[in-house]
Amino acid sequence: MQKANPLSNALRLLQGPQTFGRGKSFWAAFTVVVALACAYPLFADGYDVGNNVYFFNWAFMALGLSLIWGYGGTLSFGQTAFFGVAGYTYGIISINFGDAYGLTLFALIASVATAALLAAVLGYFLFFGRISGVFLGIVTLSVTLVLERFMAQTAGPEWRIGTARLNGYNGMGGMPSLTIPWFDGDIVLFPDIQLYYVTLALLIVCYLGLRILVNSRFGNVLVAIRENPQRAEMLGYDIRVYQLVTFVIGSALAGLSGVLYTSWGNYITPASMGMTAAALPIVWVAVGGRGDLTTTVIGTVIVLAGFQALTIHGSQYALVVMGVLLVLTVLIAPRGLIFGIFALASGLFNRKSAGRGEQP
Repeated sequence: MQKANPLSNALRLLQGPQTFGRGKSFWAAFTVVVALACAYPLFADGYDVGNNVYFFNWAFMALGLSLIWGYGGTLSFGQTAFFGVAGYTYGIISINFGDAYGLTLFALIASVATAALLAAVLGYFLFFGRISGVFLGIVTLSVTLVLERFMAQTAGPEWRIGTARLNGYNGMGGMPSLTIPWFDGDIVLFPDIQLYYVTLALLIVCYLGLRILVNSRFGNVLVAIRENPQRAEMLGYDIRVYQLVTFVIGSALAGLSGVLYTSWGNYITPASMGMTAAALPIVWVAVGGRGDLTTTVIGTVIVLAGFQALTIHGSQYALVVMGVLLVLTVLIAPRGLIFGIFALASGLFNRKSAGRGEQP
């Protein structure tokens, strides 16, 4: 029996049923969007390019929450906890060891691994302790708020790790940007064109990798657990293992968001783990469509852009609008506003295609 080609298998999984958008038209549109994203810095000023990196940074967290909540059926308020842990870890390592010899890349990997390890420990007690439903959301939110309160009271000079001061609510600053060692000299990824392209490439890789994952056997089992965990368990699957692995991957993506954000702004504060910060990713993913990776990314970028505009021009209304948007999504389009629009457009396109095919 001939072994399947890994490349052809990966391409097949990209087209799987667990993700919205398949066929030549979707991938043609995807290619156009990526091409436009690559061309964007050539026509935009440095501020706008750096601002778009900010949007990209949060998309990793949203993708992780889509995996945990949309595909796994587990609502977690812990994304910002792993975001903050990874961000502070990056700051501590990079401040103490500097940015020479690619040490910031080591700090990135170590920080994401720290977030994943924390998620593995927490997830073990959650899932193997059979905590589920609203109680799991309560526990993850409690962990997030405890971490936020702990970091907020570290303002004194005694709260330091090496030369890195935690600095309480004032936030930790002064960490170097991500730096790539190169032959002609180190490439420092300031929030400009170079960081834009690196973050965009990482986002595309993570998006495509998650498409392959959710359309694989693992993803099919995960969706089966979401739909009916008792039935999946009766079929012989240890649902706790699948839920734990999903939780760790999604949390690692939140940690990647934390590192990229901290490197982008050279700053992180406990407020990034507060109640408001913990609730916002729920809004992004719910509006986009938690059960699909494509609509999650699109919804996150659109909602973030709107939230930023509201914050600048009418900050007193920004959070109110986010709350109203979440309520409307739950009432009108439980599967997500962006997902609903895409599904409607796809249905109309398929009807027109079928009508043209039936004509002589």
